[in-house]
Parts: sequence; C-alpha cells; structure tokens
Amino acid sequence: MDILQLIDRLEELFNQSRPIPLTNNVVVDEDKMLDLIDQMRVAIPDEVKKAQKLIAERDRTLAQATEEARRTLDLAKEKSQGLVERDSIVASAESRAREVLHQAELDAEATRQEADDYVVQVLTNLEMELERVLNQVRNGIRAVIQQQEEKRGQTAALPEDGATPERQDPSG
Repeated sequence: MDILQLIDRLEELFNQSRPIPLTNNVVVDEDKMLDLIDQMRVAIPDEVKKAQKLIAERDRTLAQATEEARRTLDLAKEKSQGLVERDSIVASAESRAREVLHQAELDAEATRQEADDYVVQVLTNLEMELERVLNQVRNGIRAVIQQQEEKRGQTAALPEDGATPERQDPSG
C-alpha cells in the first residue's frame, strides 16, 4: 500500500478518535494505530526501493549512452584508418563522436539531477508526514497517560475500605 494512503488512514483514525473534554487530546484505538504504523514500516522501504530503481535506471541510461558514444567513436576510428587520404571525413567523424559523447553525458547528468531531485522531494515529503504522524501519536500517548493519572487521583480520594464517606447532618 502507498505510504500516503497509510498516512491518510492514520489521519482518519485520529479524526475518528474520541476527544477528551477540555483538552486538545483524543483517545486513539491502540491496535488500529499500531497496525497502521506496522504497515508504514513495510511501505517506507518500498518508497526507498522506488527511488533506488529510478537511480539505477538513470545509471543504466548513462551507461548505454556512454557505450553508444564509444562505439560511434570506435567506428569512426576504424573508418579513419581505412580512409587516410580523407582527413576531413575522419576529423568530422571524431568530432561527431565527441559531440555524441558530450551530449550523452549532458543527458545523463540531467537525468541524474532529475532523479536526485525526485528522491529528495519524496524523502522530504515522507519526513514531514512522519513528523506529523509522530506528533499525533505523542499527543495520543500524553492523553492516555493524563487520563490514567486522573483516574488514579480519583481513586486516591476514596477511603481505603472502598466505602463512601457518610454525610453528617449539619443540624445536629
């Protein structure tokens, strides 16, 4: 599942959670939240794999372009040896091979830059989403702890035997 869909589901879980009165906190279903976090742990490597695949594609394209340029250059050199009298043709072929090689390197660098920009963008978006989700999780944890502390405070106010204190009649 896509990491952004998982983040949307986590946000939906947060939005469906019961608010704690007089606070900005909510009670979150722990099992559902932990399930989503586990799914995110699985999905994040997929996003990284996609980025790595894009980088590998970029490197493959560069290697192909470089190999094509080398073949063109080798072909030009072979032809130039057979056509010694035609120096202008050889010079033109070598020049063309250098142009092809140079253009292939420029294209590969542009592809590399685009891939790097994409990776940075994806990882930056992922980092922001993870920070937002982490803040929501921390708020949920604080809310549960605060609720537990409030319950402990109410329990401490009761007498040790568990009976409710008897009311005294003020008249006498």
